[in-house]
Amino acid sequence: MSGPNDNYDPKQVAALSEESLDATVAAALAAFAAASDSASLKEARLAHAGERSPIALANREIGALPPAARKDAGQRIGAARARINSGLAERQAEVEASELEQALVNETVDVTLPVALGPQGAIHPITGLIDLMSDVFVAMGWEIAEGPEAEAEWLNFDALNIGADHPARGESDTLFVAPGDSHVVMRTHTSPVQIRSLLDRPLPVYVVCPGKVYRADEFDATHVPVFHQIEGLVVDKGITMAHLKGTLDHLAKEMFGDIRTRFRPNYFPFTEPSAEYDLECFVCHGASVGNPDAPCKTCRSEGWIEWGGCGVVNPRVLEAAGVDSSVYSGFAFGMGIERTLMFRNNAADMRDMVEGDVRFSRMLKGEAR
Repeated sequence: MSGPNDNYDPKQVAALSEESLDATVAAALAAFAAASDSASLKEARLAHAGERSPIALANREIGALPPAARKDAGQRIGAARARINSGLAERQAEVEASELEQALVNETVDVTLPVALGPQGAIHPITGLIDLMSDVFVAMGWEIAEGPEAEAEWLNFDALNIGADHPARGESDTLFVAPGDSHVVMRTHTSPVQIRSLLDRPLPVYVVCPGKVYRADEFDATHVPVFHQIEGLVVDKGITMAHLKGTLDHLAKEMFGDIRTRFRPNYFPFTEPSAEYDLECFVCHGASVGNPDAPCKTCRSEGWIEWGGCGVVNPRVLEAAGVDSSVYSGFAFGMGIERTLMFRNNAADMRDMVEGDVRFSRMLKGEAR
């Protein structure tokens, strides 16, 4: 307990005596030395250097001393506190160094040991190629358009100038959704998305439409009943075949590098004039044409490989979508994603693309991994 505080009482407070302070310092240093980790050192710090520690309580007793004795007591308290803080800092450095050394030992990795690495996953080759081709058009300012795979028969056929007697509308080519009078089919191309775009979007329209399509085909090396197409549509004022040629040549260059291309006249009910878009054979580069001694199986010695169909949009298609064909014109094109993947990677069998064999994906190049 503190003694009375007056100017004439020479009493000293026991906690402020030199012997008591030495004992307090010794107890603190012993507690710090006994702490083996940061957690126990923190407890020792709070007990011997915190606000409720003996040295802190002794400091409060200075007020109980006569004024003449306070200076000397304050100096003793300061010296004791300095010894405690110095001991704490030294022990803290030792504990931190010890813990760091132990952590390094525990976390040591022997880089010479054999490691079993699991295979990394990746997007499907078809998905990767769709993204790559779509990026080509997005970079030109086009939009990506999507639509339902179960499509209205009118959008899939009638709006595209495909008459009721067209062979493609038969059950041998098209998958109809039950009941038979529902007039709903599994879309045979992504062209219905183009019609939906003309109906829903303001003119001009620049859209590319990737997605799944369905055909009543056999499952073999060159046919699958479910495959992927990417189609493009432009409707604007003053559009010509020259714009179409420039667009497809740019896409071909992005997909295959510098390559020769050509338009080959053809017929499609939804475009007029229409053409097949051919690429120079990747294998013989036309050298097999007229050379029976060096035939080419890839292009059948024709020198060219068909990639897709295209043409100027038929005015009937524009009128079906409510577009004034006397003011606007456009072009459209479409090609198979699987076919493009085969060309880029010399893949001979389409079944490899759907059977999930990782060996096929690993052999592919570029973005189609």
